Amino acid sequence: MPEVDVEIGGRKFEVACQEGEEHYLRAAAAMLDEEASLLTAQIGRIPEARMLLMAGLMLADKTAGVQDKLRESEDKMTEKEAELDQLRNAQPGEVQRIEVPVIPQAALAALDSLAKRAEALAERAESS
Repeated sequence: MPEVDVEIGGRKFEVACQEGEEHYLRAAAAMLDEEASLLTAQIGRIPEARMLLMAGLMLADKTAGVQDKLRESEDKMTEKEAELDQLRNAQPGEVQRIEVPVIPQAALAALDSLAKRAEALAERAESS
């Protein structure tokens, strides 16, 4: 079983771990060290057990917040997956049809022609 030297709050520790888990242990120790360093910067030197307890509690608090956000995201994803399944399984009669009115080009040309004739008639009426 490999042993890894880690530093937490300015104190060195030798910790055993499973083969291949050294990277994870170092990463966890770095997170704990970050919290411990914040504590020692704010409070000053405190007993090792208290520092480790408080740093662990701070990490646990952060973890709980992340778990809450993860749960919310999973709930939203489940909701969206259900919505997607509903849309995929919708019967053709259930699909809402939206029609957008389009004026045919011939009708636009006829309206343009009528407008020009009306303008010409108005000009003639004004000049008479």
